[in-house]
Amino acid sequence: MTEQNRTTEQAQAEPEPIQADAAQIQPEPESIQVEAVQIQVEAEPKPRKSRKSRKPLLWGIARWTAAVLVCGGVGAGTAMGITAAERTDVPGLATESDGRWEYPKLTLPALPEGAPRPFTDGNDGEIHHADLRRLLLPAPAGATVDPKLKGGWAGFDSYLELLKEKDRAPVKEYVAESTLRHVAARGWTTPDGTTTRIHLLRFSSVAFAEAFKDDIMRDVSQSERLPLGVEASKIDMSAKDIEVPAVSAYAYTEDAEDGEYGTGQTRWAYIQAGDTFGVVTQTRKGEALTVPFQQTVALQAQLLG
Repeated sequence: MTEQNRTTEQAQAEPEPIQADAAQIQPEPESIQVEAVQIQVEAEPKPRKSRKSRKPLLWGIARWTAAVLVCGGVGAGTAMGITAAERTDVPGLATESDGRWEYPKLTLPALPEGAPRPFTDGNDGEIHHADLRRLLLPAPAGATVDPKLKGGWAGFDSYLELLKEKDRAPVKEYVAESTLRHVAARGWTTPDGTTTRIHLLRFSSVAFAEAFKDDIMRDVSQSERLPLGVEASKIDMSAKDIEVPAVSAYAYTEDAEDGEYGTGQTRWAYIQAGDTFGVVTQTRKGEALTVPFQQTVALQAQLLG
C-alpha cells in the first residue's frame, strides 16, 4: 500500500472514500460481521493463474476536504465467491435479530476464453469481461423483486428515475457525451419495508467511469444530484469498515435536523470498480437500517472486485 498525493482541489471536490472491510462489518449501534468465504467458481475454459501488483485505486472514508487514502489492489486468477457468514459462525451472533439479510451463496461468473478478470495481469484497462448482469447482487431471501428491475439490461432512464426531476436532463446530457456501454439493474423490497435498487453502469474505459464518479461526487458535495426526496445529505460513517481491494466506495445518508424523513429515509453508495460504476440505493419508511445497507454495499463491491 502506498500514499498518493492528490491536489488540494481534488481533495476538496470529493470526500475520501469509505474504508470498510466486507469481510468484517462493524456497524453502529449494532455490530455484525460479513465474511468473504471460498466457494466454487463457474468453470472457465482456461483458468488464469497470474498475479500482478497494480497501482492502487482510491478507497476510504473522508471528510469533505481530507486527503485520500490509497489502497493497493491485488488480482488473482482464482475467483472468490462471496456470501454472508452464518449467524452461528460468529460468536455472540447466534440469533435471528442481528439485522442481516439472508443472501444466497454468490459465485463469480465464468469468463470468455482467454479473458482475464479485472485487476489481473493482462487487464491493465481494468475491464469487466463477465456479463454485467451476472455481477449484480441477487435479492435476499423473502424479498419481492421489482418487476421492472429483475436483473437484466436496463435503460439509463431507470437510473435517472432515482434522481430529482431537475437533475435528470443534465445527467442524461453528460452521459450522452460519454461512452456508456451497458446498464444492468435489480431491485427488490424486503418484508421490513426496505426498498433496494442496484444499478451497474459499464463504460468503455476506466477513465470515463472515474470521470462520471468525479462528476457525481462534486455535485453531491454541493447538495446537487441527490436521490429523489432527499434534501440534505451527509457521509455515512457507519460503513467506514468496508474494504475491497482495487474498488472505491462512497456512502451517504439522508440528513434531517428534525429526524423526520417524510416518506422514508434514504441511504446510498457509489461503487467504482475499473470500467464499471455501481449505485446502491436503499429507502425505508422511518429510518433506513444500518446493517442491511452495509451488508448490501459490501457484497456488491466484492462482486465487482
